[in-house]
Amino acid sequence: MRIQTLPSVLVNQIAAGEVVERPASVIKELVENSLDAGAKKIEIEIEQGGTKLMRVRDDGRGIHRDDLLLALSRHATSKVSSLEELERINSMGFRGEALPSIGSVSRMTLTSHAQEAEHAFQLTPGADAPIPAAHPVGSTLEVRDLFYNTPARRKFLKREKTEFNHIETQIRRLALARFDVGFSLRHNRREILSLPPATSRPEQERRVSKLLGKAFLEQAIYLEHQAAGLRLYGWVARPLFSRSQADMQYFYVNGRGIRDKLVTHAVRQAFQDVLYHGRHPAYVLYLELDPVMVDVNVHPTKHEVRFREGRLVHDFLFRTLHQSLANDRPGAAPDRPVQTGAPESRSTPAAPPFAPQSAQLKLAERGAHYQAGFKMQQPAPEGTATVDTEQDETPQLGLALAQLQGIYLLAENREGLVLVDMHAAHERITYERLKLAWDESNIRSQPLLVPITVTVSQPEAELAEEQQAIFEALGLEVDRMGSETLAVRAIPIVLHGVDAEKLLRDILADLVVYGSSERIRNEINAVLGTMACHGSVRANRRLTLDEMNALLRDMERTARSGQCNHGRPTWTQLRMDELDRLFKRGQ
Repeated sequence: MRIQTLPSVLVNQIAAGEVVERPASVIKELVENSLDAGAKKIEIEIEQGGTKLMRVRDDGRGIHRDDLLLALSRHATSKVSSLEELERINSMGFRGEALPSIGSVSRMTLTSHAQEAEHAFQLTPGADAPIPAAHPVGSTLEVRDLFYNTPARRKFLKREKTEFNHIETQIRRLALARFDVGFSLRHNRREILSLPPATSRPEQERRVSKLLGKAFLEQAIYLEHQAAGLRLYGWVARPLFSRSQADMQYFYVNGRGIRDKLVTHAVRQAFQDVLYHGRHPAYVLYLELDPVMVDVNVHPTKHEVRFREGRLVHDFLFRTLHQSLANDRPGAAPDRPVQTGAPESRSTPAAPPFAPQSAQLKLAERGAHYQAGFKMQQPAPEGTATVDTEQDETPQLGLALAQLQGIYLLAENREGLVLVDMHAAHERITYERLKLAWDESNIRSQPLLVPITVTVSQPEAELAEEQQAIFEALGLEVDRMGSETLAVRAIPIVLHGVDAEKLLRDILADLVVYGSSERIRNEINAVLGTMACHGSVRANRRLTLDEMNALLRDMERTARSGQCNHGRPTWTQLRMDELDRLFKRGQ
């Protein structure tokens, strides 16, 4: 076959293969167009999961009569006109592909009333000119019989309920992106969602609660921080509100919902030692930055972006979330600003009076490779009072009452009864103290008797040579021996016996993708976590009331004390109304 120009209809259908995957894809494109038009109210009506009808009506600026034909033409847009504007794009759409692509695989009707016009006009694909119509200021896009002319693609659609679930999920994402806009969703003439505009934070939280459930908001931490031209705000759920799937993760960049591996990695790193194995965090977060710092012209669906300063963004996200989780502890002020610009608080409480003798560790006692030389503080004398019972306000975790089966600590606070898993709580306290001591002693290296040679690609070898400062800061000595050969000559003392070759390859992979690596830190934390577990109070250890209260006060002062090192909860609260219900008091 000779080379030939494709018919415009075929070109549009090929483009539709990228833009229109299913009914939910159509809804995304149409609603984003409404948002770009300045709409403050968007109504979505669906029939038969979107295969029969999808109608999106808005109160935006509308489209001028003379622009209606262009609106249904490929690569025609009002949102960008130059390369400079493309590099600073801040609208949801800009490619000029959505409407002609949708029109090529459905029976579409566009009705619009521009603000400055006397009345509305209507246009269908293929028509020579728009015709007058009745419509208030704004636009309505009506899409019927999706894929009617491409039966092969129609066969790939799922059941009506499945397709509508995808649409509802898409609307939820868009409604979380724009609190200032009201949304309504109807399916088969039944109202599913009705969301008024939400401008204040309480109104926004009501919308979050309605879309994600009350449980999410009850367990959410609100954060807001800005630095280096970046601003992050929103809600992140506490580790105990984790999910079996990554189905409650909403991240927006300049109002655009994205799915980005750099963002996912930064969030996962922030939850590194507080999340139970195999679980996923839940969050609704908004990142704002100069549009020139992010490239949204990566994929037709615009789900992916590329940050021009990826390492800066990654570190900012990680530190902000990491500090927010650290600040969320018993006794901390709720919703206080996250001060990630300053170093994390290093105030470490004295060792509790019940600290076992084994906690008086020197790293040297753990073997020749533990030679950092720090030791835990000595236990306080038996019977030392550590709690001021005369204070006016009861501490967040209350005052100790008793032990249960040598495992749980019972305390009374203003809310009711507090139950604490003693070992889990002391394990977190010990772990945070060990991390602090290790950080203050810096990462000390141990030369390898025989250097380990690692064959890598030439770009990886060049990267390792360029990033010597990073490897030295991690306590890893790496030399380039050839165009594709590296030699590991020293590793951190505490990682004696680690697979140095695998560690180096993992760090190089992190540097290539994210511009930074937490591998060494995570490996060291794993060792310190094991030490903390062995050095913490064991079950059936009988404690005095003073010792119990010392543990409670240490929990209130220790970062991330709501979970042990493995992500298990360390304490729970039973409020008086819950206890009353158990005994049917007042019923």
